[in-house]
Amino acid sequence: MLAALRATRSRVILVAALAALLVSCTFTRFAYNQADTLAAWTVDEYFGLDGTQKDEFNKRFERLYSWHRYEQLPEYAQFMRTAHGRMQAGLSREDVLWFSDGIKTRIRALARKAAPDAAALLATVTPAQIEHLQRKWDKENRKYLRERKVNGTLEERQEAEAKRLIKHIQEWLAPLNGEQEQRIAALARELPQLERERYAERLRRQKAFLELLSHRQEDPQRFTARVADYMANWERGRSADYQKQLDLAWQKRAELFVAADRMLTTDQRKVALRRIETYADDFTHLARRGDTSRTAAR
Repeated sequence: MLAALRATRSRVILVAALAALLVSCTFTRFAYNQADTLAAWTVDEYFGLDGTQKDEFNKRFERLYSWHRYEQLPEYAQFMRTAHGRMQAGLSREDVLWFSDGIKTRIRALARKAAPDAAALLATVTPAQIEHLQRKWDKENRKYLRERKVNGTLEERQEAEAKRLIKHIQEWLAPLNGEQEQRIAALARELPQLERERYAERLRRQKAFLELLSHRQEDPQRFTARVADYMANWERGRSADYQKQLDLAWQKRAELFVAADRMLTTDQRKVALRRIETYADDFTHLARRGDTSRTAAR
């Protein structure tokens, strides 16, 4: 499931840091309570903000953060409880697709809400800061190529993907034994290999973002609409052939998650179900008005 969400970091950075926490399997109350600090650090790392921009970002992010905590987290909790109910009898392909679609829907809602503030911040970005962003991307792109073995052999790419899948399954479901890992690795080798296509799409999105920034001095309302479209409609601009390949690959991946779920022992399933319950409980706790955990966590 989580693999479908990794593209979040490729979208506008104002929302990326928060979205990564909101939908991540590494979510904790402490992490959410530090979301503003993480978001500010992330945006500064990509753009090298000046003092005025940092202050403006903090003010705008605080509003987004408050909206998300009190308006969205209760719905997230219900979503996780529904997921728990669907998972009790074992996952189906439809359950995996439902979960993935639900996560993407919530990311889109967050992106649309964040777009006006993101646009206001991006309108102040200088040419030097755009160069800073490009250098950051260059570094991350080299890491992407290296870790995903994009230029490696088919076997190397398959091995790298198998390791990522096993990690994601263990994060979402439960720790796996050696035999289970071997079986999942074998299934992963049957998945379509699209790492080179994904890397090309990554570069296309980065180029589209630079094109977006070239309009930052135009009418604010029009620029905000452009930012919202880029953030919420990340599929736009893909070729029909690539989208077809992605759809097929995700269908196959969903089937792999179902197969992994069926490998779980009774004890492993209890662990997985308890994790889902914990996410729902954490969302509910964090959404309580007057909650003092944020202050206590600092």
